[in-house]
Amino acid sequence: MKLAFSTLGVPGLPLTDVLGLATTHGYHGVELRAHPEEPVHPGLGPDERAAAAAEFRAAGVEPLGVAGYARVAAPGDDEPVLAEIRGLLDLARDLGAPYVRVFPGGGTGQSAEETDATAARRLGAAAEYAAERGVSILLETHDSHRTGADAMRVLGPVGHLRAGALWDVMHTWLGGEQPSETYAALSPHLGYVQVKDIASAEDTTPLALGAGVLPLTEVVDVLSRHGWDGWLCWEYEKRWYEAAAALPELLGQGREHLARLLTDAA
Repeated sequence: MKLAFSTLGVPGLPLTDVLGLATTHGYHGVELRAHPEEPVHPGLGPDERAAAAAEFRAAGVEPLGVAGYARVAAPGDDEPVLAEIRGLLDLARDLGAPYVRVFPGGGTGQSAEETDATAARRLGAAAEYAAERGVSILLETHDSHRTGADAMRVLGPVGHLRAGALWDVMHTWLGGEQPSETYAALSPHLGYVQVKDIASAEDTTPLALGAGVLPLTEVVDVLSRHGWDGWLCWEYEKRWYEAAAALPELLGQGREHLARLLTDAA
């Protein structure tokens, strides 16, 4: 498996410095938080996109994905959501990233059937656009669709090769789903896996990998047992928890912890 980290853990850090951290600490890729606060986002022009792609190539680091904030199950008209996703897909194509992340984002006033149908309709439409650009859209296990079983209520009806899943291990754990259950649900559609660690269900402040309660050992064991060889991406939510330790000082230990889990699983 290849290892990456998300720029959510280093808010606003210039891309050159992000790539320097990746090479220094032995990460193969970087997931880019696609928000205007960050140096790489859908508002960049062609020259800026080309320069960012060139920086990745020069560093020998892969752009794993563009982590957007489009909410495919949200109430309202389809077109604004689809336009947002198209912008993310164009950015991913220009950077050479294989994936775009979207959230479910179902509203509390909607029935489960309504949110599922809305999300499936939008993902199906966006997947056609994604296919033309050689990029895949990944629905993250998050918010209204926290577990693998929840995500499959959407992805099953879509049935498109360019519409897949992003497994966020914190949310499936919070949803009460075992790693073996999540893998069984998502494996036909699994793009990559976001790893992290927290103190408890009540305290989700990010911790160093291995310092909390999330079942990282079990997740890696399940993936390894099934011969899955995709990406593990450390999503350290520093942007939302300013008091958390700085990610750069944890990256080396985090890579070593994941490498140890992979070795033990093998």
